[in-house]
Amino acid sequence: MSSSGPTLAQIEVAGIILTIVAVIATSFRLFIRAQHKRLWIDDAWAALGMIFNFILLIVDCLYLQDYEKYPQGTRIALYYMVAQFFYAVVWSSRLSILFTIVRLTVPRTFFRRVLVSTAIIFGFIWALLFSQLWWICEKFPSWKTQPHPQCDLGRGVAITQMITDVLADSVLISAPFSIIYNTRLSRPRKVRVLTAFSASSITTVVSLVHAYYIFSGGGLKEVMAAMVEASISLIVANLGVVVAFIFNLKAEEETPSTSTPVITFGSQPRKRIRDPLATTFVGAESTPIVLEDLSGSLPRSLKASDDDENSMNNREGKQANEW
Repeated sequence: MSSSGPTLAQIEVAGIILTIVAVIATSFRLFIRAQHKRLWIDDAWAALGMIFNFILLIVDCLYLQDYEKYPQGTRIALYYMVAQFFYAVVWSSRLSILFTIVRLTVPRTFFRRVLVSTAIIFGFIWALLFSQLWWICEKFPSWKTQPHPQCDLGRGVAITQMITDVLADSVLISAPFSIIYNTRLSRPRKVRVLTAFSASSITTVVSLVHAYYIFSGGGLKEVMAAMVEASISLIVANLGVVVAFIFNLKAEEETPSTSTPVITFGSQPRKRIRDPLATTFVGAESTPIVLEDLSGSLPRSLKASDDDENSMNNREGKQANEW
């Protein structure tokens, strides 16, 4: 391994700090969702990512500092655990972001089916990277004799990681745009939501740095980059929920207490459609009635909207509930 770069102590400190931040962000996200009784698949993936990240920190500390206490076979096992738990944190975080986007879509639509299919593809990519690491390291086992064993993953793994990371993060950044821009949210709120999802680009940058160190055989630099990427991935996965919660609180504080908000009521649906991935029932053929604050103006009759407006209101109502 290269003698230059961060020290073992620096890697441990960075790993501990970033893991604590990631755990706090995830715990806060789960608390928000549990308090509003809106826990779903994306929260399950975030919770798994938090568990994987915590295990990664423990294994990484054992691998970096206490490896001399263990026999060679245990050192090799610790390296494999560090490498595989890294993949577990990164891809469970990406799946959490993807299912957060899925829950904003209308059930049984083409776009929702595309996103669910993308989640399956993410699972295949995770399995591919998992298998590739075993295949490369077992094909060239000379690294196992090193006092501090670390497999030389080589250009193949680096290129595979770069391609899959860029493609996956591109999907996670672009997918929300088609949803958010078709809603009637105010422009500032659209910017806030899209900014939270666009934070996946931070993960892309960190993952490219990690891939570069794999490509160049970076030694401890590679370990440091992996720890940073894992924790940043989990933190970014929680940004969408946390940022939305913070701005909702801010909006409530800025709303004058004397103003009367517009309240929208929906009539009972004539039939209910249950989607396997839906968090709520979606009513069909409902006619929403909008009540507005009309003080100081002449009475106006209530009007039923046309079918297109019904569809838009249903979709916006679902998205508002999810956030």
